[in-house]
Amino acid sequence: MSESNQSSPTGANPDFSGLLSQAFESTLAQFKGFSAPLGAQVGLAFDAAKLESIQQEFVAQASELWNQSLNANLKIKDRRFSGEAWSAQPASQFGAALYMLSSRTLLNLTDALEIDHKTKSRIKFAVEQFVAASAPSNFLATNVEAIDLAVKTQGASLSHGLENLVHDLRQGHVSMTDESLFEVGKNVATTQGQVIFENDYFQLIEYSPLTPKVFEKPLLLVPPCINKFYILDLQPENSFIRYAVSQGHRTLVVSWNNPGESMAQATWDDYIEHAVIKAIEVATQLSGSGKINTLGFCVGGTMLSCALAVLAARGESPASSATLLTTLVDFGNTGILDVFIDEQMVQLREMQFANGGLLPGRDLAQTFSFLRPNELVWNYVVGNYLKGQTPPAFDLLYWNSDATNLPGPLYAWYLRNTYLENRLIKPGAVTVCGESIDMGQVKLPIYIYGSQEDHIVPVDSAYASTQIFKGPKTFVMGASGHIAGVINPPQAKKRSHWVNTKRAFPAKLHSWLDSAQEIPGSWWPNWAQWLSTHAGASVAPPKRAGNTQFKPIESAPGRYVAVKV
Repeated sequence: MSESNQSSPTGANPDFSGLLSQAFESTLAQFKGFSAPLGAQVGLAFDAAKLESIQQEFVAQASELWNQSLNANLKIKDRRFSGEAWSAQPASQFGAALYMLSSRTLLNLTDALEIDHKTKSRIKFAVEQFVAASAPSNFLATNVEAIDLAVKTQGASLSHGLENLVHDLRQGHVSMTDESLFEVGKNVATTQGQVIFENDYFQLIEYSPLTPKVFEKPLLLVPPCINKFYILDLQPENSFIRYAVSQGHRTLVVSWNNPGESMAQATWDDYIEHAVIKAIEVATQLSGSGKINTLGFCVGGTMLSCALAVLAARGESPASSATLLTTLVDFGNTGILDVFIDEQMVQLREMQFANGGLLPGRDLAQTFSFLRPNELVWNYVVGNYLKGQTPPAFDLLYWNSDATNLPGPLYAWYLRNTYLENRLIKPGAVTVCGESIDMGQVKLPIYIYGSQEDHIVPVDSAYASTQIFKGPKTFVMGASGHIAGVINPPQAKKRSHWVNTKRAFPAKLHSWLDSAQEIPGSWWPNWAQWLSTHAGASVAPPKRAGNTQFKPIESAPGRYVAVKV
């Protein structure tokens, strides 16, 4: 430790370093008390060298903060505390800076634990939740911006905040956007089309052509069943579905039913057989060549992979290609979601849904929100309730709040066979729809996309699919996260994507990246060019949706997507 850090910043108090050491010990005690229950089975122990380094860093940074505050040059690089009201109140600004230091220290202490990886990850996740929840900005008494606004508005902001709180309590979730400004079929999910098939599980929508010619092989999209399909059809300018149609593809999408009690017994096999495989069957009967192209997004990609493996086991190969967007097939690394999954948790869910039941959509939505608590929880608590603001209109966040239920038996099967036991990549280890499946038998051309900053499907896990499927493969990595990386229209001219012209796929993503090329802008044109080589001849578009067997039922987006939990 430097001499300047061994004494008071002003030189008046020789015990200043000792006081800071005591402050560190207090932080350490807080960490131990908070973490001990999570590590109870293994005990908590620290790497001595790392612990000493963390203490020295804490003391040095705390001393530097004090010096900066005395010299009135304290700067905080965090948007929660970057407003003028914080800099105008030195005591509040210093408190926020101490909070930031304590937060970093608590997270560093997690890294210093000598403990198994799973327990360390759980402790770190819990610490992150605690740190996010305890920010001074989250409380009216310590949020100087909220106090300042209340004074300026003569209490109107607090009154509006209370109204917002009552509204959100009634609707059952924190508002992330002004939901009154959106309506499915009116200003989201507006691409024109017709529902041409429906059963208890899904509606199949076929979209109206936008080009004078279309490819003879239809394109079937399978979105995740844990969300509404219109993430792929938000506004015309960012609609992936509209883009596919504009490229000349006869495009169909699975619109999942939002399960009620009548579907409380539905299983994974039911969804694969009666939804994904059925949708493939219907789409194939629309094809002039008897073949289709397929695309699965997130869990929809996992379901599509299972369906194709079942069909391969039956000796059927109706698909000319598959596209997997941010999809897990190899669940060896599930990122932050791994903290929730263990044998005890899965057994609990299996017992809960042994006789059927529904997993409420709000439970899933809240879980995913707390994966990014500052951005998707506390940001709106502060804005909606402490400041009385109405969140701005944002189509993606409206979709994010439009939750869907899941049948409990499906959910329990999915947890055990994928997240817990990773059985899909083991040939013959799992039976789906009566077939012992082997992903290695899915040998069609596959386009695999992963997002660089995806916290739900880590990009290296998306890449891992290149090691599973045996047919021709293309892998592309896009910038940003799970949703923003996928929904990146070319005209926005945002972000980048990485391609590699070499046909070899090394075992690890970093080796692939060593010879990859970064290209500015959306990955959509790259995908469109690839898909066109598998789409068949150009033919005249159909005069109407469906065919003589599958006639239009109603206009897109259909009834199912409008069902609320």
